[in-house]
Amino acid sequence: MLNIVNTAEAGKATLALEGRLDTVTSPELEAELKGILDGASELTLDFEKLEYVSSAGLRVLLSAQKAINKKNGIMKIVHVNDVISEVFEVTGFSEILTIE
Repeated sequence: MLNIVNTAEAGKATLALEGRLDTVTSPELEAELKGILDGASELTLDFEKLEYVSSAGLRVLLSAQKAINKKNGIMKIVHVNDVISEVFEVTGFSEILTIE
């Protein structure tokens, strides 16, 4: 299960994710991002309560990063736990994404 809390204001959006970002839940995030990326040039993803990310979740993150890059925007991921941090390291996503 994935819970998404969206806080958006004047071109900046913050999504707080809670639960698991996997094959079942990644379409939810993808749909949420589609609506946001039209208007926002700054995106923050808060992973404080995210427990797990799968390859399907990574794919959604990568396409969001590409969409933000096209409009010279900024995307960052904050509050990443050790498990997800390790996934980012092993897959090389730590080199592609901005993780704070």
